[in-house]
Amino acid sequence: MTEPTAVAFHFDVMCPFAYQTSIWIREVRRLTGLEIDWRFFSLEEVNRVEGKKHPWERDWSYGWSMMRIGALLRRTDMALVDEWYLRAATALHVDGHKPHDPAVARHLLETMGLDPTIVDRAIADPTTHDDVRSDHDAVIAAGGYGVPTLCFERPADQGISTDADGPHQDWLFGPVVLDPPTGDAALRLWSAVTAWLEFPHLYELQRPKTVADGHYIAETFRPYLEARDWVSIDRGEQIDFGSYDPKSG
Repeated sequence: MTEPTAVAFHFDVMCPFAYQTSIWIREVRRLTGLEIDWRFFSLEEVNRVEGKKHPWERDWSYGWSMMRIGALLRRTDMALVDEWYLRAATALHVDGHKPHDPAVARHLLETMGLDPTIVDRAIADPTTHDDVRSDHDAVIAAGGYGVPTLCFERPADQGISTDADGPHQDWLFGPVVLDPPTGDAALRLWSAVTAWLEFPHLYELQRPKTVADGHYIAETFRPYLEARDWVSIDRGEQIDFGSYDPKSG
């Protein structure tokens, strides 16, 4: 099976794991010419507590609003949402800033040479909700639950299984990786990930995390932990980053 030349990469700006993986996928693109279709997924929505508002019911909603800005940019050029995601995620996960603050979001757009009022236009346009929800719902319909999620499309006659005419879609959650590899190592990981596409009933392979791993993850995520204005939830459970987490306990 030949390696894919394109991938849809679903992300939430708020997710530190998706950010790490996005750095790796960009390196793969640099080395191979891979086409990346940046797509959204909302951790706020998938972890929403029953009775609480949906993110599209709020005037401003952290990751959801950042993705609405990305949705408006994507209508003009995929390269714009590419750069927006990189700048906003770097601000949060590396610099410890708050791109989920409208003022910070406007400043980031200015650093891109764009009109900062794009923030206000994106929030005033109700159809940007639709763009984010469409991407989010596609992951949910495929049985997905988080980010990073990768989607690969192939012609129906090349798919392992398909119930309808048209492109066959393969969905993978991950890879979840810290210290994103570069160069040949990035390509080896890409080959390992895409090799899964050959095995439709290969569902999960996971390395257990030690206490030392937990400390390393928390230290890597320190800027994010200090900048976020929320508690991190994974499939209904609060993520415990231990003593490294200023919002734990």
